Amino acid sequence: MSEVQALFSVLRQTADARVADAIQRLVDNGQDRELNRINLLDFSKATGLPEEPVIAGFLHASRLGLFDLTWNVLCPGCSGVLDAHSTLKSLRHDDYNCALCAAGYEASVDEQVEVAFTVSPRVRRIAAHDPNTLPLWEYARQIFWSSGIDFNEESFSRLIDEVTLEAIELPPGEKAVLSLQLPNQFCIVFEPVTHSAQFLDVGGESTRERQQLSVVFNRLHAPTGTVAMRPGPLRLTLDNQSDVRVLPAVWVAGDALHELLGKRKPILTAKRILTNQTFRDVYKADNLNIDQRLKITSLTFLFTDLKGSTALYERVGDLAAFDLVRAHFHALLDIIASEGGAVVKTIGDAVMATFVSPEQGLAAALRMREAMDALNEQRGTRDLVLKIGIHEGPCLAVMLNERQDYFGQTVNIAARVQGLSVSQAIHVTGPVIETPAVAAMLDKASIAPIRKHAALRGIADKVVVFEIP
Repeated sequence: MSEVQALFSVLRQTADARVADAIQRLVDNGQDRELNRINLLDFSKATGLPEEPVIAGFLHASRLGLFDLTWNVLCPGCSGVLDAHSTLKSLRHDDYNCALCAAGYEASVDEQVEVAFTVSPRVRRIAAHDPNTLPLWEYARQIFWSSGIDFNEESFSRLIDEVTLEAIELPPGEKAVLSLQLPNQFCIVFEPVTHSAQFLDVGGESTRERQQLSVVFNRLHAPTGTVAMRPGPLRLTLDNQSDVRVLPAVWVAGDALHELLGKRKPILTAKRILTNQTFRDVYKADNLNIDQRLKITSLTFLFTDLKGSTALYERVGDLAAFDLVRAHFHALLDIIASEGGAVVKTIGDAVMATFVSPEQGLAAALRMREAMDALNEQRGTRDLVLKIGIHEGPCLAVMLNERQDYFGQTVNIAARVQGLSVSQAIHVTGPVIETPAVAAMLDKASIAPIRKHAALRGIADKVVVFEIP
């Protein structure tokens, strides 16, 4: 058995067997480009396998060395990859700039950081392992743009035929002169390797006189800015003063380009990975640096606690109580993982969990309540009374006590809301109840939330909360 076959054998023991088989088929039979920056949500759709087992399978495969995991910072305007990091620890705070869109961005892990997987070169060598060997258009498709751009063959041909006036491969230290006819539209000289751009504001009356423009590609001084030009002939001199091959192209920044870049596919975001139980389990030491703070604009927090657990220990004894509490934890953790959430920590008999969306949190809460009822019925008691609170909002992802954790008022409110429950009721806040998917879920279950104002410890103003009876 080869080393790679042995690794796939191990993968089948840790991941869903169907997912492991699908991954191996991809490695054995996929085209090179299909093995570079794999979009897992796309893979899930194409194979018909559920997203959560697919994500878990690739995370295990990456940990085994079958794939390299990258955190790609995306431009929200064009979905170009502004930087690619092998670990979240190297993610910078707010100094990412897109030359194509002429804008700077702060890397939000909500939507701007894509998590993608590329086959390891020791498993299978593909062209993207040496990007400088890729043809110009394959470089644009596989390296510059993210896996979230929906570039099928038809749209890619349109990029080449309708959007591009000229494109060239220019080796280090060489010059090239292009002769082209400028249309009466805004144009861009864009170079994806050094990520530099020169904007051409073409307007006014057409001219027959040949206009001149020189663009120098230098890693230290990437060309920027806008030059006013008229429709007509242009002699464009391109000078590659960098130490790498560059791939400049002249694009018409019209409706066709904007339409192409507007065709987006869902991507696996850093926020979703951070709230994934498998990631937290297998990448415990590879999350954040101790002094790193990542802003998340929206995350759902769920807190649980057992009511009267101290009295339970006194009433039934340590051993019986321990078995009950352990059964309760086992049920909760299974539900959290199956609903796409992750356990941040347990404190005594309490659980803190995160979810990407409020509807996932509420679905988990409703199942938790049913699970406690089932456990109580099995034992003929009412000993397990679970208090649940849910809140959604912005927060910071941080490292505390060598573990990825979360900080901020959203976390505080979620913990306090849980404290309002005195029975099997669930308490949620306004941002949760106002989510359309949550409203639809409650309507389908014929559950009418009870609105009330509550004073939360440590929170200055009263908060509107809703009891889910």
